[in-house]
Formats: sequence, structure tokens, C-alpha cells
Amino acid sequence: MVVLPFSKMHGVGNDFVVVAEESVASLCLPDLARHLCRRRFAIGADGLLVVGQGKRHAVRMRMFNPDGTEDMCGNGLRCVAKWAVLHGLAAGSRFVVETIDGDKQVELLSDGRVKAELGEPHFEPERVPVLAEGSPVMNLPLDTPEGVIHVTSLSTGSTHSVVFTDSLPDDERFLRDSPFIEKHPLFPQRTSVLWTVVESPSRLRVRIWERGAGETLACGTGACAAAVAAQLHGLAGESVEVYSPGGVLHVEWRPGSPVTLTGAAELVFEGFYPLNEVEL
Repeated sequence: MVVLPFSKMHGVGNDFVVVAEESVASLCLPDLARHLCRRRFAIGADGLLVVGQGKRHAVRMRMFNPDGTEDMCGNGLRCVAKWAVLHGLAAGSRFVVETIDGDKQVELLSDGRVKAELGEPHFEPERVPVLAEGSPVMNLPLDTPEGVIHVTSLSTGSTHSVVFTDSLPDDERFLRDSPFIEKHPLFPQRTSVLWTVVESPSRLRVRIWERGAGETLACGTGACAAAVAAQLHGLAGESVEVYSPGGVLHVEWRPGSPVTLTGAAELVFEGFYPLNEVEL
């Protein structure tokens, strides 16, 4: 039996199991994510973060969804930034983290929040990816069993589709339509779904369905996607507070510039988890 040291962290309710890369070097990471992220049966989380030394910079992160797929994660990036400092992997308050979506600048702020630059959003259909024409992909009609739903699709490091509504969907609609959109044939790598209400030009409210994870209390790349999409539609400005059940994230974006994401990133607890190698 292997005893695995881990940290449990969250970024405004988006929770993660964080492990050092060296401690899991011999394990299959997708299998490990599927095992550790099971709620009630294991530690439970929205994703697994694996942190180690980078090739170009001091810190590298990999993120795996509960279904084992590898992805980019904005809130995970902010948690990794704080974890790296707490565990002595990075020094100072500002440094670069290597990710599956390239190098990302992070900064630990004096008020305890963490700010991250996620790069410029991608609107080209082949980079989202989505099987559609034109860029950006706005008001794309999706045929569903309950009728047509219009989405705005883009990538902020991960594929997102934003649905603007007058009110957030109830459980019946959310649990019916969200997984259908996620797996719609127009999205070859699936898509996360951001149900979004514009409360003012500087304030959005969202309910989130993440590809590979289901409903989550927050999503960093998703909050950025909702804010950028709202700006594309002329519904929001360059600085937006995005409210979700887990808390609030601050997003800033000016066309031609990187999207920045700021919010809380907290260490919840640390421990040791016994791994039965047969299960992995």
C-alpha cells in the first residue's frame, strides 16, 4: 500500500486535490484522478492538480478532471500558485507556472487573493474547438430535445459555451440541457456550459456545468469566458465581477490583451491518503 501526501484546496468553492509530481511519478494520473476525486468514496474534488518543477520555470502544473481527462484550469492555477509558495517550490509573490496551455503569470496579492494571467481568449472555431463557421462564434444555434439553445463558444484555455438567460435555470433544465450541450456533436472535445445572467455591465451571475466534472461551484476559465462573451455582445465592460455559488471572481479583459482572473485560493487541509495499488 502506498501512502500519498496531499493537500486539499479550493478557489471560491472549486475544490482540488493537490499532489507533488514526484510522489505520483509511478502512477497513471488519469486513473489517480478518477480514484481520488470520487466524493464520499475518496478525498473528493472537482479535479486533481499535479505540481512539479518546470523545464523553463520553477513550477509546472497538470490538471485532471474527475473523469481522468487532462485540461486547463484557472482556479486550479491560482491554487497551485499558493501551494507552490507554501511548499517552497516558488519564491516571491510573482512568478510563472507552466501549464498545458502555455506559461502563465501568477501573483499572490497582499490581501490573500491570487491573480493569474490566462492569456488571450481564442475565438477561431478550430481553436475552440467547435464545428462552426465565422469568428467569433456567437449565437450558435444548437438543436436539443427541448428546442434550440443559442450559445457563444470560445476558449480561455478550455472550451466553453456561454448561454445568456434572463434567469438561471432550475435543476430540471440545468441537469437536462447542460450535459446535452457538453456532448453536442458540434464540440469534438466536448464543452463546458456557462448559464449566464447579466445583472449589470460590471456584474454577471453564472451556473456552471464543467466538461468532465458536472456542476461545480465555480470555474476560473469559465468565469473568464462568460465575461469575455458578455463584452463581445456589448453587455459588459472590461472589468467584471462574476458571481457563482462558490463566491466571486474578478475578470478583466481588453481586446488584444490577456484575460486576468483574481479571487480567493485557500488551503483547506493536508493529509495522507492510503492507495491500494490494485485499484489503480
